Amino acid sequence: MTTKTAIPLELLDQLLSNYTKPEDLTGEDGLFKQLKKALIERALGAELSEHLGYEKGDPAGRGSGNSRNGTSSKTLLTEDGEVEISVPRDRAGTFEPQFVAKGQTRFDGFDDKILSLYARGMTVREIQGHLSELYGVDVSPDLISRVTDAILDEVREWQSRPLDPVYPVIFFDALRVKIRDEGLVKNKAVYVALAFNTDGEKEVLGLWIEQTEGAKFWLKVMNELKLRGVNDILIAVVDGLKGFPEAITTVFPQTLVQTCIVHLIRNSLAFVTWKDRKTIMPSIRAVYQAENADMALIRLEEFEAEWGKRYPAIGQAWRRAWDHVIPFFAFAPAIRKMIYTTNCVEALNRSLRKIIKTRGSFPTDEAAFKLLYLAIKNAGVHWRRPIEWTAAMGQFAIQFGDRFASSAR
Repeated sequence: MTTKTAIPLELLDQLLSNYTKPEDLTGEDGLFKQLKKALIERALGAELSEHLGYEKGDPAGRGSGNSRNGTSSKTLLTEDGEVEISVPRDRAGTFEPQFVAKGQTRFDGFDDKILSLYARGMTVREIQGHLSELYGVDVSPDLISRVTDAILDEVREWQSRPLDPVYPVIFFDALRVKIRDEGLVKNKAVYVALAFNTDGEKEVLGLWIEQTEGAKFWLKVMNELKLRGVNDILIAVVDGLKGFPEAITTVFPQTLVQTCIVHLIRNSLAFVTWKDRKTIMPSIRAVYQAENADMALIRLEEFEAEWGKRYPAIGQAWRRAWDHVIPFFAFAPAIRKMIYTTNCVEALNRSLRKIIKTRGSFPTDEAAFKLLYLAIKNAGVHWRRPIEWTAAMGQFAIQFGDRFASSAR
């Protein structure tokens, strides 16, 4: 089978007639760079001909009132490095190039290259070095800042975009980030809302930065989700976030609030000595793996009978959270695994931590927001539909009735 190409093979053979080594194609004066320059200049010449209404050298242009007036040189930053091009001019000064606009110094793809590097956690200095080493281009810190700052409008649009009316499951978790504020570096929390939509696809609904959490803060977040179109949340999975249950039920009174069991286990083990952890885990596991909520309470009582004197704080912690521990028992075990833990949002946070770990601190909230947004968008965070989703839909339909049925249409 032959492969069709828009470029005649004879022309390709002609272009490659002097090819002897890879540098003849990709080097500083290689064919790729020469072709880019030639094609850009050819396209600009065609645009000028269209603007004037006649081709270069055509007698029809005589007396037309406008004509070609030489060229001006311009240096373009491209993915292949700097390219010097000649931009044609007209005598009347009315020609407005479209392919390379007036004032444009960077070719399509170059800004994306900067944003991609920035999204992977590179500092401005590291991006400078990378572009210089790979493309032989000296880029100023101001240019990099302008390119990344230009994304802020996109960030604001993303943070205020309309959302679905109903989300079956939303996970809320926090990521700690150092941000400079009023001359001091403060340890702020970036709160993440990650949802399963009705198709079982994961979607980050938003990011919120706050130094301290509480009912007032969470009420603001819930009201924002409401204003963006969310009418109902079936299940909200949280990591014991202070003030969250009160805030969410104020705005979404029917929402089932589920404590993240993994976080509760982790907090419980903080009270346990290293030598006891392996021994105590089966007793803790028996609580959340019980057949139902009644059996879970019996297992908790058995745990307290065995370990309560040595570690009384564990049983107390589970009992304080009990109303938000047991909701997932209404579902089959396979579905419980999906909703009783914020593991999926923690996986997202791990990806984000890898990206921000090279930063000592961020100068502003906006700088942190910008990088985290780009990281979510550009840094290879992949969303996979949970394998239990089809079964989950059937159970959600029974558990939530019309609330889920209306969202799944």
